[in-house]
Amino acid sequence: MILILLRHGKAEDKNAQNSDDFSRQLTEKGIEQARTAAKLLRAANLLPDLVLCSPLIRTRQTAEFFTQEAAMPGPVSESWLTAGMSPETALSELRGYTDFKKIMIVGHEPDFSHFIQHVLGASGETIEVRKGSLTCLEIHPPSSHAVLKFLIPFKLGKHQDSE
Repeated sequence: MILILLRHGKAEDKNAQNSDDFSRQLTEKGIEQARTAAKLLRAANLLPDLVLCSPLIRTRQTAEFFTQEAAMPGPVSESWLTAGMSPETALSELRGYTDFKKIMIVGHEPDFSHFIQHVLGASGETIEVRKGSLTCLEIHPPSSHAVLKFLIPFKLGKHQDSE
């Protein structure tokens, strides 16, 4: 399967008024990041068949703005994508989605970096997934090995979107 990872967009800072990490919402930039990701994948004919997301508000909003911009069905919230996801859990859960050719998961750091490092067999702190960036892997669960197809930071996608 093709697995596309979209890190949630920029969210509100944690502060005294918003001390609940679960409830942090996207900023305008975060909304733009989600929409830009959809435009980029649509232009490349790589829209996913299904979008899964963490139940945290900023992640759900990223997935919702992505699916709206892509004119596709809304996301499915999955508790296993909550911040703190382990690579082993993700691989185990993805086994249930092998009927889909292209799946997107919308989630968090450092979960995505750890997952990508795990499936690529990389060690140490070799990968950083920035807010709003897209990573594409070819993976065949239950195998824990993948091939990196691309990693596009938001800034490059934004540049492409403006042309």
